[in-house]
Amino acid sequence: MSDNPISRRRALSIGGAGLLGVTLPRVLHAEGVGTRPGRAKSVIFLYQFGGPSHLDTFDPKPEAPAGVRSQFGVIETSASGIRICDKLPRMATVMNEVTLARTVYHNMKNHNSAAYYALTGHAPPLDDIRLRDSLDLFPAYGSVVDRLAPVSNEMPSFVAFPHVLRDGEITPGQHASFLGKSHDPLLVTSDPNDSGFALPELSLPAGVSADRLQNRREIQQMINRQSRIMEYSSTARGLDAYYDKTLAMLNSSRVRDAFNLQAESAATREKYGRTTYGQSCLLARRLVEAGVKFINVYFANNIGGRTTTGGWDTHGFDNTRMYPILRDYQLPITDQTLPTLILDLKERGLLDETLIVWMGEFGRTPKINDNISRDHWPQCYTVLLAGGGSKRGFVYGTSDKNAAYPDKDPVQLDDLAATVFALMGIDPHGEIRDKLNRPLPVSAGKIVTGLMA
Repeated sequence: MSDNPISRRRALSIGGAGLLGVTLPRVLHAEGVGTRPGRAKSVIFLYQFGGPSHLDTFDPKPEAPAGVRSQFGVIETSASGIRICDKLPRMATVMNEVTLARTVYHNMKNHNSAAYYALTGHAPPLDDIRLRDSLDLFPAYGSVVDRLAPVSNEMPSFVAFPHVLRDGEITPGQHASFLGKSHDPLLVTSDPNDSGFALPELSLPAGVSADRLQNRREIQQMINRQSRIMEYSSTARGLDAYYDKTLAMLNSSRVRDAFNLQAESAATREKYGRTTYGQSCLLARRLVEAGVKFINVYFANNIGGRTTTGGWDTHGFDNTRMYPILRDYQLPITDQTLPTLILDLKERGLLDETLIVWMGEFGRTPKINDNISRDHWPQCYTVLLAGGGSKRGFVYGTSDKNAAYPDKDPVQLDDLAATVFALMGIDPHGEIRDKLNRPLPVSAGKIVTGLMA
């Protein structure tokens, strides 16, 4: 029996609106949160593939011994008592808007396994570099949102860009999985920094008008009804629903306008940085304004390996290459885009209702290896939250003296997931159904009330 006074099945039968308006306050009350409703209308999930080093970003340990402490210094911030890496001076000015959860942990040491956990909030069945995408695995956060609390107009509920993540195999957790194709994200893989950025996924074939496409669609629907395809094929049902949603977007000037980065001033685009990631963060802000509920922005499409591209995985570099890539690429781009996004949302009155989540799949080892680098470390790392009902100017949890393990208030990934859903007003103790119609929990975690304002 759930702690929720309303049964899980009853909660689902009420539907998405009921789930938001009825069950969550009771869940929050049961967990000691009171009756605060979810404040985040949208989530911008800034995923840092590869695993950023927490010791070289948001949990520096300058008093740690050589071989553990960062080669970078530390800097005081706008939040009293919070120090971060001195290569993040602009971030230091907005730390009064941020919560740092410094004790996030799990036990997955391979990128695809850990990334799946980070992207869904559910532990994978095994920790294996060969973990493959399958319909037996859980859906992405945004797909759950689209299932339980979808946008009620032609805008998509869930958008992901500008990459498909992979470490050898495609990384699981990027789509709707067993929830069905109709809850997949609108995936945009063109570069928002390109001068000709557009939406090829939504472009009509040359010579085909929207009216003609709609007429052809009506004929297809008639044939489908006559042949009763939909009665027998759940896959076909999902594709049919996905087709309908895409067609609605094709006909929507609101969707086209949301993706029109040319409408932004040159000054604004420069503030975010004329990089793929910078313009992706700007696009995320535009999508929030348009009403999209969950937005995945991927820092890179791979774990890392070069000095000016790729993700945060630096442990394979020879000798001194880890610190140059952090100093010259990863930290500067973070220090430009993240504070710009936070301040832009605040100035537009959107930060209170938009939750920013900045995280990777794990942190890096406290001990610097023989290549002057750090290896995978899921036992303790930092996740940054801003806005959307999270606390501000706050650190939750304390890592030990070397940032190796949680010392106080550990946060399992499942608990972080439950908290994100709760901040959106979605009952994390509710249910979704797999492809065999079996009930599964939205989240297996507990709400971390200490992260909530």
